[in-house]
Amino acid sequence: MGLVTIFDKAASGEKSRTLKLEIRADKVSLRELIRQRIREEVEDFNREQSDVFCGLIQPTDAERVLNGYRLKTRRQLNWENQYAKALEAFEANGFFVIVDGQQVEELDEVIPLRETSEVHFLKLVPLVGG
Repeated sequence: MGLVTIFDKAASGEKSRTLKLEIRADKVSLRELIRQRIREEVEDFNREQSDVFCGLIQPTDAERVLNGYRLKTRRQLNWENQYAKALEAFEANGFFVIVDGQQVEELDEVIPLRETSEVHFLKLVPLVGG
């Protein structure tokens, strides 16, 4: 297969992050796509030793900042914990995934991919009000 382009977008449509993810198959389930994405972004964060995590899901004990999530104490993240939280967030409509213009609605849905495929993760922000 090759590299797939992943875009993180806010509900406003503003792109907040773009990354390339190597996928070795021409078909993948959404669950596997999320797993690969989370694992790679957590491993990159742990290798870089940064205090701001620029990933899909907010880690426990972190606050939202302009370009990601600032950890209150610098530490290594566990990709499996982040992955579990990502699956929960998807099931709770915390984000949507659109692949080549089509929304993927089920975690076990198999997605055909091309080298030109674009995957959009559209994060929803809960409304605050009284």
